[in-house]
Amino acid sequence: MSRRLAVEEVSAGGVVIRRGEGGLQVLLIKDSYRNWGFPKGHLEPGEGAERAAVREIAEETGLKDLVVHGPIRDIDWFFRFRGRLIHKTCTFFLVESLSGEAVPQKDEGITEVRWQPLEEALRTVSYANAREVLREAGQMAAQLARA
Repeated sequence: MSRRLAVEEVSAGGVVIRRGEGGLQVLLIKDSYRNWGFPKGHLEPGEGAERAAVREIAEETGLKDLVVHGPIRDIDWFFRFRGRLIHKTCTFFLVESLSGEAVPQKDEGITEVRWQPLEEALRTVSYANAREVLREAGQMAAQLARA
């Protein structure tokens, strides 16, 4: 697809983890299209990617006690929305949730939230590029645990 013909959109999000007695858990959200992925959304004017990721996680899941451990990677994809070709780029961060209950932001189309072990989350995530982000997040989380 031609990038010239597409409307460019930039967003940010996070792979949210929690560590506990059961090991590493990953938070997944289910969107209005019934796909499983990670909280993400558009950058607001003047907002950096990291701040946008934390804001979007808080809005879409209700989690507020968050620690950003760094960027994971950017992914991009094309889709059509209301007849327009969109090229979206999203920067993902590894974010740890220290406390709180995750609650889906239903008015934004988030229908469900779920904590899963990493291996289960890798099978649940709907898109291949999101699985790659999750694999890298798992490697980052393992390095953090060893530090």
